[in-house]
Amino acid sequence: MTKIWRETGFVDNDRWIIETDELKATETQKPLLDLDALIAKAEESNDVGLGVVIKPADDVTRLQPYLDRLEIIAVAFPAFNDGRAFSHASLLRQRLGYGKELRAVGDVLIDQIPLMLRVGIDSFAVTNETALKRLSENRLPGIPHYYQPTAGRAEGGQAYSWRRLPAKSA
Repeated sequence: MTKIWRETGFVDNDRWIIETDELKATETQKPLLDLDALIAKAEESNDVGLGVVIKPADDVTRLQPYLDRLEIIAVAFPAFNDGRAFSHASLLRQRLGYGKELRAVGDVLIDQIPLMLRVGIDSFAVTNETALKRLSENRLPGIPHYYQPTAGRAEGGQAYSWRRLPAKSA
């Protein structure tokens, strides 16, 4: 069973679904399209409020012309040891400036959620029983020190002199 989790807790009635041969979106649900299907739909219509799933081998920069029409981008973690979605999330947030919902789907493990939050992922499709249990108990693991620049801030708002984040206007 998949549950959607955000830092505020579990989400009821999430309408986004990854369609398969066995599972199709109902009238109250919206499909998360694969990259090619999204681009085709965007090119043939002026629809907004679209959703897409980015797989590890996808070129996330192909989304750039359509970012303002997307309501959600899901980045796929097909296995715990495939971290390419971390790079996709970081690129979407920091370089492409995507500000709407960014969701982790696939093999979302409790130990990786704090790191996913740091790169800007803000919702999680969780199926792992241990992760579901720990999240329901508000037992998210903490990571006290970070050495890399990311979309999320470290606890206490620590900053690093070498961070490559855009300078604030005066």
